[in-house]
Amino acid sequence: MKRPIRVAIADDHPIVRAGLRGILSSDPGIEVVGEAEDGVGAVALVRKGGIDVMMLDLAMPGRAGLTLLRQVL
Repeated sequence: MKRPIRVAIADDHPIVRAGLRGILSSDPGIEVVGEAEDGVGAVALVRKGGIDVMMLDLAMPGRAGLTLLRQVL
């Protein structure tokens, strides 16, 4: 069996993270491996590793927007 796609979710709204987690977790080919509520947490998730895809809100407290996207990349 193929390994699942490992996804991290970064959004400052808990209800959005919960909704995305619920939708993504319903697919057996996807594993949610982490969540962050701000830009600092998003960068920490990336540094931790083990992520194939990150769903990233570009308007979060801390580091946000294109600056955050550049750091994550």
